[in-house]
Amino acid sequence: MAGYTSVGKRIPRVDSPDKVTGAAVYSADIVLPHMLHARVLRSPHAHALIRRLDISRAQALNGVMAVITAADVPVYKDKAEPVLAETPHLAGTKVVYDGQPVAAVAAINPSIAREALGLVEVDYKEIHPLFDVQEAMKPDAPLIYPGLHAQHPGGEDPVPGNIPWRVEYTRGDVDRGFKEADLILENTFITRTVHQGYMEPMAAVASTDVNGKVTVWTQSQGIFQVRELLAEFLNLPLSHINVVPVEIGGAFGGKTYQLLSPLCALLSLKTGRPVKMVMTREEVIRASRPAPASVITVKLGVTKQGLMTAASAFMIFDEGAFPERPYALNAAVHGLGHYKIPNLKIEAFDVLTNKVPSGSYRAPSAPQAAFAVESQVDLIARAMDMDPLQLRIINLAEEGDPMPDGTIFPRVGFKETMQKMAEHLAGKGKIEGENRGRGIACSYWRGGVGCSSAQVNLNADGTINLVLGSTDLTGSRTSLAQIVAEEFSIPFQRVSVVTGDTDTAPYSDLAVGSRTTYQMGMAVYRACQDAKIKLAGQAALRLNVEAVRLELDQGYFQVKENPDRCVSIAELARNSIKMKGEGPIIGHGSVGTPPYAPMFAVHAADVQVDKETGKVKILSYAAAQDVGRAINPALVEGQIQGAVAQGIGWALTEQYVFESGKVQNTTLLDYKMPTALDVPFIDVLLVEIGSDAGPYGIRPVGEPPMIPALACIANAVHSAAGIRLRELPMSPEAVFRALQSS
Repeated sequence: MAGYTSVGKRIPRVDSPDKVTGAAVYSADIVLPHMLHARVLRSPHAHALIRRLDISRAQALNGVMAVITAADVPVYKDKAEPVLAETPHLAGTKVVYDGQPVAAVAAINPSIAREALGLVEVDYKEIHPLFDVQEAMKPDAPLIYPGLHAQHPGGEDPVPGNIPWRVEYTRGDVDRGFKEADLILENTFITRTVHQGYMEPMAAVASTDVNGKVTVWTQSQGIFQVRELLAEFLNLPLSHINVVPVEIGGAFGGKTYQLLSPLCALLSLKTGRPVKMVMTREEVIRASRPAPASVITVKLGVTKQGLMTAASAFMIFDEGAFPERPYALNAAVHGLGHYKIPNLKIEAFDVLTNKVPSGSYRAPSAPQAAFAVESQVDLIARAMDMDPLQLRIINLAEEGDPMPDGTIFPRVGFKETMQKMAEHLAGKGKIEGENRGRGIACSYWRGGVGCSSAQVNLNADGTINLVLGSTDLTGSRTSLAQIVAEEFSIPFQRVSVVTGDTDTAPYSDLAVGSRTTYQMGMAVYRACQDAKIKLAGQAALRLNVEAVRLELDQGYFQVKENPDRCVSIAELARNSIKMKGEGPIIGHGSVGTPPYAPMFAVHAADVQVDKETGKVKILSYAAAQDVGRAINPALVEGQIQGAVAQGIGWALTEQYVFESGKVQNTTLLDYKMPTALDVPFIDVLLVEIGSDAGPYGIRPVGEPPMIPALACIANAVHSAAGIRLRELPMSPEAVFRALQSS
């Protein structure tokens, strides 16, 4: 990339050596003196009253140091049955899903802890469960939480129900818009519950010192949010909790939830000893936080020329047993927002059922919405005998157009991304061969928001430490170090990144919503400017010139008109900490909630369908995306390829299989994620239309490439086999049945 020395370069990840050699430390690697091992007793029922809970036999077992129930949780004591987001929800008077924690045991070794679970006596009385999301939202449905009222932008509904969140967006006159259409199609699309597929199981370690301060090591997408959760759960001040970041073996949104650290911390407080807890793979799939299932009806009207005149959508998301996140809001904003539709009505609902609670997964709820919308757009194109890419191009949203919630699109690169894909497909030519077809889909993501802060410390030898409180899920330490190297005009190797704990690091919100490099990059950039101003002031004194006459080049401040008059940042940093210096050079940078920097993705897949078995083989896949500025193209491409691979699994093989609310496929033999044999090489087409908000024009990256993948593959299957599957996954069995009935 012309003009830059570090930004735009394919620099290897700084964490690679530790991870490939096994030196990286994960939660389950933490071992402390006198550490206890804990296990969780989980409900065998989807919905049941707890009539009696007796832990006396478990407590009496030799080697058991503590047993906790909801009665031991400080924050529960003043609440009958709290509904607290982000807690492990130890059941109090009833259980609301199969796998819900009822009690936890800490013992001197894992075997004794497991044995103690069998000694906890629980008398359950099963009550009517709700498994069907459409049944659960009916006015006469039994209530999982009698006092729950739906929250919406205008307040809350007066009548309780099983809907924790709902949203409605309208624009124009939908009835009139449909009357103006020459073609109207309406279809319903269904997706199933899917897991994020991270390889590292949930784990946590907690230790309590003699002053009652709790230290926790756990994989998390936000150490400060873990601290806040623990403070609430344990009824302690924030200053009494320290969260230490560790490496994370995959997250994708699924580790914003703390299922174990609150229990470990409470057990540690009760015993005065460190406590470790590690979930089994069966527990991870059964009782973590998978992405919600959905039922989405989309109605779309177009003119003979292909212009969209009106659209309506009715979206239902199965949130499981706890109101963790307003998925309806994301879906309502992103499902149809990338098209210029004058008349629009979107209704979206999160609905509770007695199934495992849902969680975030890469652009939460947007892939489900895009599956419905982009499948419908493809059906419209086929009905009109129109090129599906061209139909999208003539309706795409541009700068100045409103999103469904009224937010105005800033500068975006949707059109350029479409053009990039059109050029790529033109170069490939038409797909040929029996039972082969090509699918197209597109989408956008406006990104997560939150606060970020960073600190840069100048060392006496001119090296720089970048101090962060943001966890690294995607190689962000490398990208952020590249920004520092660029701003100080020094080699990348002279920058070191330190991820501190909550006692020492500057505050940062969750690493979610593709916000880390974008928003933390702003904070890092500002920290660099702060330090550079201080350095320039000292350089000006040293060189006896005004600071405005100086420029920074290759680690030296030099006089613009006479570059030979210069001083290195190493010398300035060294002098600053001498006895007569001004003090260490430290730069601080913070960002509140920045503007959105929407990012657009356009995907194309070529597939072949075996009509005898129903198996779908992906022959090739291309993903074009506006990334604003690729700080590290290799990391950006890896993010996009990884998201597409996950989308392939969601489209073709992955789903939770429930029977009476119980997950039946809780191993990786039965929960079928794609392997290297199922994923082709993924062509990544980077488009760089810079955002007006971030440094270097950065845009978020990680979530957009997941969103169109589901519909892209469904559209390709239709092209190849002439069948339209409106329900995922498109397993060989599902495809075969559709072929037989077509």
